[in-house]
Amino acid sequence: QVQLVESGGGSVQAGGSLRLSCAASGYMDSRHSMAWFRQGPGKEREGVATINLVGVTSTADSVKGRFTISRDNAKNTLYLQLNSLKPEDTAVYYCAADSGSFWRLSLSADDYKYWGQGTQVTVSS
Repeated sequence: QVQLVESGGGSVQAGGSLRLSCAASGYMDSRHSMAWFRQGPGKEREGVATINLVGVTSTADSVKGRFTISRDNAKNTLYLQLNSLKPEDTAVYYCAADSGSFWRLSLSADDYKYWGQGTQVTVSS
């Protein structure tokens, strides 16, 4: 059974930082591309950042320059560093895994097989 467990969410003031983690376990190919998505109140789920096996990344324009995705393949852990947070970054952040590809960089939710339960990030002004 595959498990993705996110942690690191919380409440911060605008301009603050958080670091999200996603620990993956179970029968899956953890070498495949992974990603972070988020869903704000009243909004659709959107892709935030994705990373492939060798660390090449793609980041949504809305967070470019502020958020950084990384991974530790030895620990089967995905990270998202959130800097210069804004109130509009308030959302539940989800980890997604197993895109079926070592190389593909996708911010489409349809391309990921496994999902975490989400971690809440709240940014106050």
